[in-house]
Amino acid sequence: MNEGRAVLAVVAATGEVLARPELHEGLLAPWERRRLDRVRVPARRDDVLAARLLVRLCAARFTGLSPGASGPEQYCAACDRTGHGRPHLGGRPDLGVSLSHADGLVAAAVGPGPVGVDVEPATRRPGPPSVLRRLLPEADLREAAARPDPGPELLRLWVRGEALFKAGGGTGLRLLERTDRRRGAVAAVATGTPVTAFSSLEEILRPEGAGSPGATVTVSGDHGVPQAPRPPAAVTRTGP
Repeated sequence: MNEGRAVLAVVAATGEVLARPELHEGLLAPWERRRLDRVRVPARRDDVLAARLLVRLCAARFTGLSPGASGPEQYCAACDRTGHGRPHLGGRPDLGVSLSHADGLVAAAVGPGPVGVDVEPATRRPGPPSVLRRLLPEADLREAAARPDPGPELLRLWVRGEALFKAGGGTGLRLLERTDRRRGAVAAVATGTPVTAFSSLEEILRPEGAGSPGATVTVSGDHGVPQAPRPPAAVTRTGP
């Protein structure tokens, strides 16, 4: 159990998660399986399944419950319906939970207070500028555009902005970034508590362990995020 940790965040390949026999579709709630059955593209279905299994594993490691008892719930206040909206852990309003998936990569995070996580392939180049401006500060976009190759910096800004957005925006949020060269992933997690390190799938499957080799990690200070509309799904994939 890791209740004393500020946040538990993990990036993994979809195949890594689905290769674990203890992580399987039977852990999902009936409403999750119904949503999963509506995903017709096999690779995307695998991503969605892996992200939901990974967030269960993170929640189980954080709280000490079993993965089967650690599934996130979702509720949309705008339409007063369950099954979509920002995920949360039932009976644990003190904890935030977030998940993300994109083209063979998944990420999940659990921690006290608001939490948001995002992962993207390192080769992805977000755009067009009109969409980027809906999420990212204009000054940051101008600085990135001035670089000889703005693509990597724009991607970093994108995952940071997505993580902040999913954590609810506002001031006082802290960011942790990870460039995972082995998996070809760029990820960020935003929380309202101090951020320490990303963990690997292998580490959270062990009884204890923190930190992850082979990754470049950057901790950023407080950030505010403008209340902007969410970018179209064609530009980013953060999972249902």
